[in-house]
Order: sequence, then structure tokens, then C-alpha cells
Amino acid sequence: MAPAPFYLYAVHGGAGDHGLSTERAVKDALRAALVSLPPAPSTALDTTAALIASLESSEPLNAGFGSNLTFTGRVECDASLMDARSSAFGAVGALPGVTHPVQVARSVLEGRVKGRDSLGRVPPMVLVGEGARDFAQQRGLRVEDGERLISERARREWEHWRRRLDRVEPLPGEELGTDINALQDTVGGVVMDSAGDLAAGVSSGGLLLKADGRAAVFGAGCYAQQISSSTSHRASASAIVGVAISISGEGELIIQSSLAKSIADALHSSPTGDAHEVLHDVLVEHFYNHWRLQGEPQPAAGVLLLVKEPGDGAARLWCAFTTPSMAIAYCSSVHPKPKVTILRNPSHSYEDDARPPIFITALPL
Repeated sequence: MAPAPFYLYAVHGGAGDHGLSTERAVKDALRAALVSLPPAPSTALDTTAALIASLESSEPLNAGFGSNLTFTGRVECDASLMDARSSAFGAVGALPGVTHPVQVARSVLEGRVKGRDSLGRVPPMVLVGEGARDFAQQRGLRVEDGERLISERARREWEHWRRRLDRVEPLPGEELGTDINALQDTVGGVVMDSAGDLAAGVSSGGLLLKADGRAAVFGAGCYAQQISSSTSHRASASAIVGVAISISGEGELIIQSSLAKSIADALHSSPTGDAHEVLHDVLVEHFYNHWRLQGEPQPAAGVLLLVKEPGDGAARLWCAFTTPSMAIAYCSSVHPKPKVTILRNPSHSYEDDARPPIFITALPL
């Protein structure tokens, strides 16, 4: 009997500094996303969107309901999806009043696949703000009062940090930590389906107290690509034939670095396809050291990377981050029970420029 087709699903709950008080809730949310998938086979894009939609409903995470609030106290979300099979990408930014921004990003992506309309108009790749909200409503997606997306925790954290910003003393007994940038918990996922196709996505409420109207761009938070012999001469020469990448961290630095696409390009151009080497080179030189030289004290990024190798199409899963920790979960056709963990860098420090705080690991499948 032939073995069942292999699939691999992986999600993350962001790179940051995960305290012990929230560890169980974050793990439960990641596990729930994987076990909530229907048993019937689905495409990589369908699965990625479904995984992220589940995470957007989880209050402990910074996406959809429970997102970090903007400077003025609103929920404005970004979400991106990329389908390696079609090379299509869709995203929304600064989107208010939608519990599942990834569903709107999916609809934008589908418009890209459909192509030009009868007048020859090019469909958008990214929609933002009220335009994205109107688009969602026109597509029959659920739109609601933005106040319904604000959790008690998010409101409490926003009030605390606004007082800190305005130099007002915290309330008696108020203890919410000392680093506003640790409150990230962006969510994302990478998938290889049973047909060997790849997809990646990400969804985020952004950094706490971010400017209203801030949005995502192509090639930063997620990227998915696969090469076939029928579409490129690179397939026979490449040490890998596909990648799916989901990124978390400090958005502006990730955007300016085009971090997801930079990793994909480096992997495809590598003669050996050594994912550990590529992750180290890109995260240290292209990202961390570069931004430290620009005066950034703590360049934060986390990477969930799925690599598809040539030949039998074997998949490899990697995680790398510059932060103290990153929350991940994954399952496969071989091991369908989700493995859930918060990876921690035990020697993490931003103080030693000679030793960038990079943690890289291959995950056992």
C-alpha cells in the first residue's frame, strides 16, 4: 500500500518576550488552530487562511479580536496571504471592524488570480483602511463595530502605556511590564498540502500605540514560492524547490528589509540550500547588524520557515528569532497530534554586539 500523501501545517504566535503568565493561553490558542481544521483534504491556501482565522479569534494573540490598540485606541489590523502555486498575493492594512482580516486578504488575493475585469482594470494587491472595510462588506464578509474587537486586556494595556507616554504615574498595583515592544504576538502560518503546494500568511494588530493608518506591504511579513521544471530552468539547479515564510517582529524594520522575500531569494540562490546558514546570514547581517548600526537598540524579528526540497519533495521546518522567545505549533500527516512550544533563547542579550541574539533551530518532524 502506498503511503498517504505528506502534509505539514505550522503556525506561530509571534516573536517577542512571552511571560509565564500568558504561556498556557498562547499555547492553547495555537493548538486549537491546528485541531480545528476539518479532516477533509484542503489546498495550502485554504488551510493557511483557516489556521490564521482561528488565531485571529484568540484573545491572547495580537490579531483580530484582542489586537493591540493604535495610538487613538482603535483596532486596525494588517493581514497578508501568498499562494506559491499561483504566485498570487493579497493583503489588507489598517483594516477596522473586521474580526478576520485574513479572509479579506484572501478575497483580495482571489481578485489577483481572476485578473483584469472587462474594462482591463488591474485588480488591487493591497487595500487599506475604510477602502478595505468597504471591500469586505461588498464581498459579504462580516463587518462590525470596531469596539467589539477590543478586549479588556488590550484596553488595559493601552491605558497603561498611554499614561506612561503622557508621564502620568501608573495606578496603584498596576504591573504590566517595562517594555512596550514586547507586546507583539503577531500570528501567522506556513503550509505544505498533500499535493506538495505551499502557502504562507500573517495577521497582526501591530505594535501597541502604533500610528493610525499604518499598513503592510508585499515581501515583508510573508512569502511563498515554488519552482517547477515546466516554469523555470532554476528548478534543476536549485537545492530547494519551494519556500513558505511567515514573519513576526518590528514591522517597520521588517518592511524596509523586505525580510520574507530576502530570505526566500537567499535560499533559492544558495548552491547548497542550507537553511541554517541562510537564516543566520540574513538575520544577522541583512537585518540585525544593519539596524543596530542605524541606531535601533533591539531589532526584533522571528521567522517560521518551511522548505521543500527537490527529489521526493521532503519538507523541513525551521524557526529563527532575535527576540527572547517565539511561540510555534505544528503537525503533519506523520504526526497529526500538534506539537506546541514556546522556544526560548536562554542566552539572549542585546548588550554584546559581538554576539547577536540569534536563535535558530530545525524542528523535528
